This record gives sequence, structure tokens and C-alpha cells, in this order.
Amino acid sequence: MRAAQTGGPMKERIQKLVKDNAGLGAGFEQIDHSTNLYRAGMTSYASVVLMIALENEFSIEFPDGMLSRSVFESIDSIAAAIESLQQVEQ
Repeated sequence: MRAAQTGGPMKERIQKLVKDNAGLGAGFEQIDHSTNLYRAGMTSYASVVLMIALENEFSIEFPDGMLSRSVFESIDSIAAAIESLQQVEQ
């Protein structure tokens, strides 16, 4: 089962948010941290819902420059974006 892949507490939190908000349904079981979420079935609308959930979970705000498909493409890319935002805040 690939979805059980470990990647630290942040990626586990992101993975849960993806499962709950990306609209992938049963297809979520095939997702690992590098899977392209759009190819897996996430719509543009679902990516906005996911973005809001991520902002609430991590107490961050994605700036306009980060509102691109590539940022929300995978759990890995989301984690990298969140880490860069958290470093700026420190």
C-alpha cells in the first residue's frame, strides 16, 4: 500500500488533508508523496479547497506568486512550499 509511505509529521498532515479535501475518493490509496495529484483526478476547484485547508492547518497564507499548479501538484511540492513559507516567517 503506497499511501502508507512515511515522510515525517508534516507530510503525514498534508497527506491527511489531501485525502480529505482533494476529491480523489478511492483513488487516494494509489497516491504516494510524488504522485501528480492533478493526474490522479484532483480538479482546480478541489485544489482551492485543499489550499484553504492547508492554510488553516499550518497557519500560513500562500502568496499570489505561489498560486500555481506546480505548487499543489504533489505532497512533496506542497511540503516544499510550506517549508519555504515557514522559513520566511521565522
